[in-house]
Amino acid sequence: MTIPYAIRGTGAYLPEQRITSTELSAGLGLDPHWIESRTGIRARHRAAPGQAASDLAAHAARNALDAAGIDAGDLTLIVLGTSTPDELGPATACRLQALLGAGQAAAFDVAAACTGFLHALQTAAALLTATPTAPDRPPTGPGPYALVVGVEVYSRFLDPADRGTSALFGDGAAAAVLGPVPAPHGITAMGMGSDGTRADDVLIPAGGSRRPATGDTLAALDHTIHMDGSAVRRFITDIFPRLVEDATDQAGVKPADLALVVPHQPNPKLVASLAPTAGLDPSQLAIAGQDVGNIGAASLPYALHRAVADGRLHAGDQVLLAGFGAGLTWAHALITWPSLD
Repeated sequence: MTIPYAIRGTGAYLPEQRITSTELSAGLGLDPHWIESRTGIRARHRAAPGQAASDLAAHAARNALDAAGIDAGDLTLIVLGTSTPDELGPATACRLQALLGAGQAAAFDVAAACTGFLHALQTAAALLTATPTAPDRPPTGPGPYALVVGVEVYSRFLDPADRGTSALFGDGAAAAVLGPVPAPHGITAMGMGSDGTRADDVLIPAGGSRRPATGDTLAALDHTIHMDGSAVRRFITDIFPRLVEDATDQAGVKPADLALVVPHQPNPKLVASLAPTAGLDPSQLAIAGQDVGNIGAASLPYALHRAVADGRLHAGDQVLLAGFGAGLTWAHALITWPSLD
């Protein structure tokens, strides 16, 4: 069954400060080409002092609202995915709601690490579909619109001396407006999963209720990202082809039928290399991580936004969004792309 909602507009925001991999390699005592040759990442951005996740999200959200041609007051829902919230509570989505002036929107966060945007998208789609009158609303003006956001400020949670994480992660935000669309457009397949037995593969060990902040946890840098790089690489290598297979089987199409596949891209070079294993031509992938690094929950929607801006999507295209991240978590959404005119 096709869900009669799809993305009506996208937006993104990157902080002003840009750090090249050559600069970062020098600070880590590495060959100037070490990072780019292994990951494909050329640069990443860093939030300014005092700039929080909600600030980045607000910029991206305004761009998405403008692209969709609606006002913040038209939103009924804001769902935000992040691993780096403004505070442990309240939800960063509530901070964003206030910044946008979206007073009619319910707002909450989802915590699914780099899969956060897709978990947020599926949650929003399910809630909008549960509104009985939603499909009868017009595609413009007041109606059941959801703002879905992915945002990270990872720079506040990195050990600068750990090349396994500082080489990969950056800051940024991306957003999409989900709204009603006429048949045959909409979301044709969705799915998600998790494996909590592997939660230790990548995590921020301290700062929560299990290990609250103390002088010892601060001294041990346990408020920074800890990652088993080999385990994460194996997970990516396994899960990305599986997501493509699951989505296409569910929708009754073949990988070759997909006009575009937008994956999470923590290591752009690795993800691009998996295209043949997934039954895809490399030209089907939307890869943008080389310019921003791993921006977590914002990575996938940022690449989608870039694809929209570059004119790579057309009405009727089959577009697969494939996400995966810490938890471990994964999700997919297959969209028959609407006209955005």
